Amino acid sequence: TRPSSIMSGSIRERGLPESTPMAASKAKPKEAEPPKRDISIVNIVVSTSLEHDIPLEKMAATLSNTEYNPEQFPGLVIRIKEPKTSALIFSSGKVVCTGARTMEQVSEAIKKIIKSLEKIGIKIKVDPVIHIQNIVASGSVGMALNLNTLAMKLDNTEYEPEQFPGLVYKLPEDKATFLLFSNGKIVCTGTKSEEEVLRVVEKLIKNLKKVLG
Repeated sequence: TRPSSIMSGSIRERGLPESTPMAASKAKPKEAEPPKRDISIVNIVVSTSLEHDIPLEKMAATLSNTEYNPEQFPGLVIRIKEPKTSALIFSSGKVVCTGARTMEQVSEAIKKIIKSLEKIGIKIKVDPVIHIQNIVASGSVGMALNLNTLAMKLDNTEYEPEQFPGLVYKLPEDKATFLLFSNGKIVCTGTKSEEEVLRVVEKLIKNLKKVLG
């Protein structure tokens, strides 16, 4: 006899009611656990200056990991495999780097750009000062969200479910913008440090709990 039939038979023989935990666990699928609160940085956008004119045409002709279409845009795009980042480089020496998840990755990406420039005879003598322009974080607030209720009760929201399933919520005083989804997933943009991310997310959760209980 198969083990499963022995177990079900023994339940009947003992006369256990259908509502026993064993019977209930077989009858009902296990309820999904609520999402845990978890926020992580997914993109850091920085700018810097190499304080040196950059010959973009020469760079594009020499380096295979570049794209340059001056008729469409004045900057050159360079893609770095590790850490996986991209940068816009302008002839003035200004650089905008995106894709890094940590400041260590930012520094590594800038060093690789400087090393690439050495291949075309450009030596950068300064230690570039890095300015964070934007940090993008995403994750979950650990609770389901009623977006219709939030749209009615919170200020500074935009919600057009026919066009997009997320609700836009702004904290103007913190210059932070959130995308909120009904499953508790969020995207945060506009902050300039990890500490700011944590602070505005805590503020968001406090505001959500006031409205949703």
